[in-house]
Amino acid sequence: MSATTDIRKVSILGRESIHCGFHLVPYIVKTILQTLQSSTYVLFTDSNVGKLHLPTFEKEFASEIGKISGDPKPRFLSYVLPPGETSKSRECKAELEDYLLLNKCTRDTVVLAVGGGVIGDLIGFVSATFMRGVRFVQVPTTLLAMVDSSVGGKTAIDTPHGKNLIGAFWQPEYIFIDAAFLETLPAREFSNGMAEVVKTAAIWNQDEFNALESRSAEIFAAIQTPSKDFSGRTQATRSAAQQLLLSVIVGSISVKSHIVTIDERETGLRNLVNFGHTIGHAIEAVVTPTILHGECVSIGMILEAEVARSLGVLGQVAIGRLTRCLKAYNLPVSILDPRIANLPAARDLTVDNLLDIMKIDKKNSGPHKKVVLLSRIGKTYEEKATVVKDEVIARTLSDAVKVVPVLGGPKNSPIRMATPGSKSISNRALLLAALAKGTCRLRNLLHSDDTQVMMNALQDLKGAKFSWEDGGETLVVEGGAGSLSVPEKGKEIYLGNAGTAARFLTTVCTLVQPSTTGERTIITGNARMKQRPIGPLVDALRSNGSSVDYLEGEGCLPLRIAPAGLKGSRIQLAASVSSQYVSSILLCAPYASEQVTLELVGGQVISQPYIDMTIAIMKTFGIEVTREKDESGKLVDVYNIPKGTYVNPENYNIESDASSATYPLAIAAITGTEVTIANIGSSSLQGDARFAKEVLEPMGCEVIQTETETTVKGPPIGTLKAIGYVDMEPMTDAFLTASVLAAVATAPPLPGRELSDAGGPNATRILGIANQRVKECNRIKAMIDQLAKFGVQTKELDDGLEIYGKPIAELKEGASIHCYDDHRVAMAFSVLGSIVKDTIIEEKRCVEKTWPNWWDDLENKIGLHVEGVELAHEKAGVSPSDKPRGLPPSVVIIGMRGSGKTFIGELAAAELGWSFVDADVAFEAKHKIGVREFVHQNDWPAFREAETAILQELLANYPTGHVLSLGGGIVETPASRELLKKYANNGPVVHVVREIDEVVKYLGEETARPAYGEPILDVFRRREPWFAECCSYEFINYTGVLTNAGPDTDAVRKEVRRFFSHITGDSPNLAPNVTNGNRSYFLSLTYPDITPALPFIEELIAGVDAVELRVDLLRTPKDNDHSGPYVPPVSFVSQQLAALRLKTSLPVVFTVRTVSQGGSFPDKAEKEAFELFHAALRMGVEYIDVEMCWPKKQIDTLVSRKGASQIIASWHDWSGNLQWDGKATTDIYRSASEIGDIVKIVGKANNLEDNFSLYNFVSRASKSAYGKPTIAINMGTEGQISRILNKTLSPVTHPLLPSKAAPGQLSFSQIQKALNLLGQLPAQQFYLFGNPISQSMSPTIHNTAFQILGLPHHYQLLETTSVGDEIKAAIRSPQFGGASVTIPFKLDVIHLLDGLTAQAETIGAVNTIIPQRNADGTVSLLGDNTDWLGIRECIKSRLPASVGKPKVGLVIGAGGTSRAAIYALKSLGVEVIYLFNRTKASAEKLQQAFPSANVQVIEQFGQWSQGAPSVIVSTVPASATTLDSSATGALLLVSAIFSAPAGVVVDMAYRPALTPLLSLASETKKDWRTVRGLDVLLEQGYAQFALWTGRACPRRAVAEVVTKAYERN
Repeated sequence: MSATTDIRKVSILGRESIHCGFHLVPYIVKTILQTLQSSTYVLFTDSNVGKLHLPTFEKEFASEIGKISGDPKPRFLSYVLPPGETSKSRECKAELEDYLLLNKCTRDTVVLAVGGGVIGDLIGFVSATFMRGVRFVQVPTTLLAMVDSSVGGKTAIDTPHGKNLIGAFWQPEYIFIDAAFLETLPAREFSNGMAEVVKTAAIWNQDEFNALESRSAEIFAAIQTPSKDFSGRTQATRSAAQQLLLSVIVGSISVKSHIVTIDERETGLRNLVNFGHTIGHAIEAVVTPTILHGECVSIGMILEAEVARSLGVLGQVAIGRLTRCLKAYNLPVSILDPRIANLPAARDLTVDNLLDIMKIDKKNSGPHKKVVLLSRIGKTYEEKATVVKDEVIARTLSDAVKVVPVLGGPKNSPIRMATPGSKSISNRALLLAALAKGTCRLRNLLHSDDTQVMMNALQDLKGAKFSWEDGGETLVVEGGAGSLSVPEKGKEIYLGNAGTAARFLTTVCTLVQPSTTGERTIITGNARMKQRPIGPLVDALRSNGSSVDYLEGEGCLPLRIAPAGLKGSRIQLAASVSSQYVSSILLCAPYASEQVTLELVGGQVISQPYIDMTIAIMKTFGIEVTREKDESGKLVDVYNIPKGTYVNPENYNIESDASSATYPLAIAAITGTEVTIANIGSSSLQGDARFAKEVLEPMGCEVIQTETETTVKGPPIGTLKAIGYVDMEPMTDAFLTASVLAAVATAPPLPGRELSDAGGPNATRILGIANQRVKECNRIKAMIDQLAKFGVQTKELDDGLEIYGKPIAELKEGASIHCYDDHRVAMAFSVLGSIVKDTIIEEKRCVEKTWPNWWDDLENKIGLHVEGVELAHEKAGVSPSDKPRGLPPSVVIIGMRGSGKTFIGELAAAELGWSFVDADVAFEAKHKIGVREFVHQNDWPAFREAETAILQELLANYPTGHVLSLGGGIVETPASRELLKKYANNGPVVHVVREIDEVVKYLGEETARPAYGEPILDVFRRREPWFAECCSYEFINYTGVLTNAGPDTDAVRKEVRRFFSHITGDSPNLAPNVTNGNRSYFLSLTYPDITPALPFIEELIAGVDAVELRVDLLRTPKDNDHSGPYVPPVSFVSQQLAALRLKTSLPVVFTVRTVSQGGSFPDKAEKEAFELFHAALRMGVEYIDVEMCWPKKQIDTLVSRKGASQIIASWHDWSGNLQWDGKATTDIYRSASEIGDIVKIVGKANNLEDNFSLYNFVSRASKSAYGKPTIAINMGTEGQISRILNKTLSPVTHPLLPSKAAPGQLSFSQIQKALNLLGQLPAQQFYLFGNPISQSMSPTIHNTAFQILGLPHHYQLLETTSVGDEIKAAIRSPQFGGASVTIPFKLDVIHLLDGLTAQAETIGAVNTIIPQRNADGTVSLLGDNTDWLGIRECIKSRLPASVGKPKVGLVIGAGGTSRAAIYALKSLGVEVIYLFNRTKASAEKLQQAFPSANVQVIEQFGQWSQGAPSVIVSTVPASATTLDSSATGALLLVSAIFSAPAGVVVDMAYRPALTPLLSLASETKKDWRTVRGLDVLLEQGYAQFALWTGRACPRRAVAEVVTKAYERN
C-alpha cells in the first residue's frame, strides 16, 4: 500500500489512526480488510454522497473480498439514507439498528460512515450502542466533517429540544481523510468547512492563522482544479495546490487531535474547540437548514470575540483580523449579512430568543452560560470556556444600546486613554505604503471597516502584500512601487460606504497598468455611497484625458475606469465640496505620465487642514509638494508635485484619531469630569485636534494641550457656556460633537462671541460645515432631526446650523436616536446619552467604521455603563428619517401609466401603515417643473436620465417602510432596469397589471403627462417583457374582465391589504389554524372556470381556512370541452386567481396535479408547471402544492424564491400499495420535509386498518426531528375516516360544486358532525350575559352560524340582575364555550376572569369571554372587547376610495362605547380625534384616558382646528339627538359635522335603523357612507364567533337571517 499511496498520519489518543491523502478508496478498503477483520462490513451513506462514491467502494470491496482465501468470505452491505439534518433522529437510528438486526449483524461487524457530519454523528452513535458497541470507521466527505465532526469520537442525534443532545463518546478505529472528495464539494460547502479551520487556528496557532489569512485565494484554487488520473495519490504526483490544501487540513486536524488526546471527555480543554459555537449554535437553531453550520459558527466567532472585547480580554486588532479572514472565505460575519437578514426566520434572531436557546448548551454550568474567550489570535483567555453573564452577551447581540448616566459622572475619572488610529492618516499611510517601494511597518493603524475596505481594494488591484506582526498590532506592507493590475474578470471593487477610499481609489485606478484583454476597473459601493458626490474629481480626471464612465447615476459611483489614464501636466479641480478630491490627485500625482501642477478652482477650498495633512505624509514617504505663492507672497491654491516613486520608511506611527478624541473629551465637558487623550496634541496633523482649544475652552472647560496629548476638565454639570459663533471649517467632522454640547449650553457665551441676531444668549452658531450634507448622511439635517427628540430647537443655515441650548432637566428623556448608519451621529449622541436618561442609540454597529470598540471603551475605560437594547419595530407612525432597521424593505410599484399604480400604492401604504412616495411628485420637487413641461423643454432622453437619478435617490432615501410608485416608462432605460432587478433580489418590485383596453381608455383622458408620440399598444408590447423582467411580484388591478362587473372598493382594499401584507412579510396571509396546530381545512374548487361560482363563493367557503385552486382542472372558454391532459395558459390562470381574490381573502392553495398523481396536468410538462408555480409566487399565493416527482433543482429554485409563501410537498399514490408503516413512506416523508413547510402524502385505503396505520404514522412523524404539519389521507370510501381525523388542511368539498376533487371527499359540515359523533368535537354552551337582553340578536347570529357549519354548539340568553352564582356556574362549566357580555355587566364581570387582552384593558370593558385550554388541561378565562373591531371593520369596509387613510375623526359622546370608538380610530391610524360631549368634563376625563392618542375636546361642531373629520362615530342614543333646531333637551346635529367631501359615519344606536345622524349624512349630497348600529353588532359578533371557534362566521347567510329578524321586530 505504501508503494502506491502516500499518507500523512495524525496521532490521536496515542494511535496514528487518522490517515490523510488523495484518492484513498483502494487504500481505505485494503486497510480495513487487513486490520479490522470481520464477518460483515456495512457502509452507510446518504443519497447525495452515494451517487458520487458508493459505486467505487462497492467495486473495491468486491475486488478485495474476492482475493480473500477460504470461506465464508466477509459480507459487504450498504445502506443509503436521505440527506440532511432530519436524518439525525431517534427514528432514523432505530431504523438503522433494525436494518443491522434484520441482516443478522453481530458484534464483530465493522461499520463505515461515508459522508458529512450528519452521517458521521448518526452512524457513530449507532455503532456506540449496537450490540453495546461495534467498531466503526469515519470516512468524511466534506471539509467540515474532515476537520471537525469526524475527529474526537463525539456522536449524537438531534431532538426537538436541540442539536446533538443525545449521544456518546465513541472513538472510530480509523478516520480516512481523502481530500480528493472535496473536488466534488460545492464552493459554499467548502467555505462552510473553512469556518472550523479558521476557528481552530484562532484558538491555538497564530502561524497557521497567518497562513489562512494571507493565502485564501490559493486555498480556494486548490479545490477548483479537478485532479486527473488519481494525481495526488502519491507525493510525486501531488501539485503545489494539493500540498497546500492537505497541509491546511492536517494542520487543523492536528490541533483538534492534540486537544482531544488531553481531554477526550470535554471536561475543560476540549471546550476550546467550541469557540463560536455557543452563539453560533443558537443562531443555527433559528436559521437551519437554510444557513449552514459553519456559516453560523462564523458569525458566532465574531460575536464571541466581541464578548471577549467587551470584557477587556481581547483587542480590536484580533477581531478585525478574524473578520477579514472569515470574509476571505465567503463566510458571513454578522446576522445583518443579506444571506441571513433576508430570511423570514431572521425575525426570530431576537436577543431573548437566542439567550433562551443558549440555555441548553452542554458547556453550561446550570444556569450559567459559558463562552470560549480569545485573548489574542492563537490563544484563549482560559484553557476552558468561561462563565459570562447574560447581560454581557445581550449587549453584544443587541442592535441598539443605552448609555446609563452616572451620578457624578463617569466612575473612572480622571480618565487617561488613547483613541484608535486616525482614519484619515490610516487611509493615506496605507495607500502610500502600498504605492511605495520597499517595506513599511504601520503602527496604530485603525482597524475598522474603512481601512479594511482600502486594504481589500489594494489587494484586488495587486498593489501590495500585507502581513501582520506583534500579534496583529503592526501591519507590514510590502509596497508594489506603483505596479497595479486590473482585478480578475468579473470582480468589482466594493467599497461599502467608505467615502475616503472611494475618492482616493478613483484616481488610483487610473494608474493601473493596461491588461492584454482591455479590461477596466469597476468600483462601486452601497446605496448611500451611490448618492455621495464624486463628480468634480471625475470631471478633473476626464479633462486630463482619463476615461471614467458612470454606470448608474451621473456624478456618483459606480465607476468604470480605464487603465494608464493619468496623463498629468496641469490639472484643474473644483475643491469646494470635498478636500478628498484634492488629496486623491495629490497622492497619485507622482505616478502620472507628466509632472503634475494641480490648480484648485471653483471657490473656497474646503477643509484645508486635510490637504496639508496629505502633503505632510507624502513628504514622509519621499515626495515633497510645493505650493505656489502670488506676487505678495500669499499662498495660492496651486500645487506642484514632482514625478517619482514613493520610498517606504521602515516604520510609520499613525496618530490617534482627533475626530474620535472629541467624544471622550466632550463627555468630560458635559459631565464635569476629566479626560486626557494621549497621542493627540498641538503638533497633530489633524484639524480636529483644535477642537479642545477652539470649542471646549470657550464653553468653560479647562484645557491643557501639549504637543502630544490633550486634557479637558469640564465645568460643573449644567454650566457649559454657549459658544456663540464658531467657524468649524478646519474641523468639520467635529461639528456633531459640538452640536450635542451646544444643546445643553445655557450660560451666555464669552464676551465677544455673542450673537446679536440670534434668538437668545443660549445660541450657538456653527458655520463652515456645508460639506457635511454629503457625508455618510446629511449630517446637518440628522442633527436637527435627532436633537428635536430631546426638545432642543435648532435652525438650519446655508453653511451650518444654530442650536439653542436648554437646561439638562428640561430635555426629554427616552429618545430613540436613528443614526443613519453614520458612526459620528452614533458617538455624538452617546455623549448626550451620558446625562439624559434612557437615550437609545439605534444602530450601535455603525461605529465600526472608525471606533469599533467605542461601546466597550465607554464601559471599561471611561466608566459609563452601557446596556444592550432590542428595538421594538413599530409598524406605523415612524418618520422617513427614523425608520428603524427591521422594517421590511420598501415596496416599489411599476406598471403602465393608467394601470392604477397610484391608487393601489396609496391603498397599500394606508393598509401597511407606511408612507407613500410618488416618483412624479419627487421629480417635480427636485426639478421645480412638471414632468410634461420637462419633456417639452429637454426631450425624452434627458427626462429618462433624470428619472433614473430619481429612482436611485428614492431607493437610497427610503429603503424600508415606504411604497414607492414609479412612472410607467421607468423600464425604458437599461440603467433603471438594472436598478430595479438588483432591488428585486432583496425587496418587492410589484408590477401592477391592468387590461390594456382599460389603460388605453384612461390615457385618452389623462393630460398631466406628455403624450407617447406612438401608439399605446406599441408602447405596451415593448414594455411588457421589461416589466416582467424587473418585477418580483404582480398585482392584477382587476376591473371585471371575467364578469363584466367592476369590483367594489372594499373588495379591492381587502385584496390590497392581503397582497401587500403577505409579500412584505408584514403579516403573511397564512391560515392561523395551520400555524397554531388546530384543525384546518381547504375547499377544493373543481370548476373548469370559476366565474359562475363567484356569486356563491362565500357560501362555498363557509368554515374552511383556505381555498384550493385546482389549476389542472381549469379550461379556457375555447377549450372548455377538452377532456385529456391540459396546460391552462398562465394569463387565464392569473385572471381566475384575481377574480377569486376579490371574493375572498382566504389563503389560496395553488395545485397543479399531474395525470400520474390523479390530476389532469401532463406529466412531462415540467417547464409549463414551474412557469405556473412562479406566476403563483409573483401573485402572492400563500400555499403552493408541489409534487415530489418534479426535478429537485426546479423545486429548490422555487423554494428559494417563496418569500412568505409556503410549499406543500406532496406525494400521491393511487395504487393502493403505499404502506404507511413501511420504510419507503418514511423516506418520502423525510424528503418532503426537507423541501416543504407542509408535507402531504395521499394513499388509498384497502381496509379500515389502513387508516389506523396512517394515524400512527402521522403521530410518529409529527414528533420526530423532521416533523412538519402533515396532510395525510387515504382516498376512497374506506379512507373517509382518515379525512375526518386529519388535522392539517383537510381537503373538503361542497354540495354546490360540480364534482369532488377526489373519491371519498367530505364537506366541512359532514366532518364536523362526524367529529362530534367520534367524541373529538364535544358540544359547547355559549351565553349572552346582561339585562335586559330579551330582544338581542346575538343568539340568532351565533346559532345560525353553528347550524350552517355543522357545529354541535348552542348559544342562549342568561338574563340576571347581577353577576352572581348563575354566571359563575356557567363560566366554570366543562361545557362552557364562551360568552358575550353587554350592559350592565361589562365591568362587573372582570373580577371573575383570569386575564384581559390589551384591548380590553385599554378600553376598560369586557364584551367577550374566551375560555383558553392550557397545556396542563386547566382552563383560563380571558376577557376581550370586540366592540372596537366591529367599529373598525365597518369603517374600513365602507371608506370611499377618495379618503384613503383617514387622518381626522370625530367621536360624539363620552360613555363606555366611546372608549371603544377612540381605540378603533387610533388603530386605523387616525392622527386627530375630535371628541364632543355635552358635558365637557366627561369628555376631558375620557381624553386623559388615551394619552397616546391625539384626542382634542371640542365644544362646537365645525371647530375643526386640524381639518374636518372623514370618520365619525356617534355613541349617544338616537333619542338624544335631533335635526330640529327648536327641539330642547337633545343634541342638535348640524351639517357642519359633514364638512369633509367624503367619509364614513357610524351610529352605534341600535334603533331606529335611520337615526337623525344617518339621515343628515344622506342629505349632504356628498360621498358619505353610513353604518347602522345593527351593522356594528354583526361585525363584533363575527369577531366573537372567530375568537370562540377559530372559524370565520358565514357572514352573508347570517346577516340575511338577522336582518329579517330585525325588520320583523
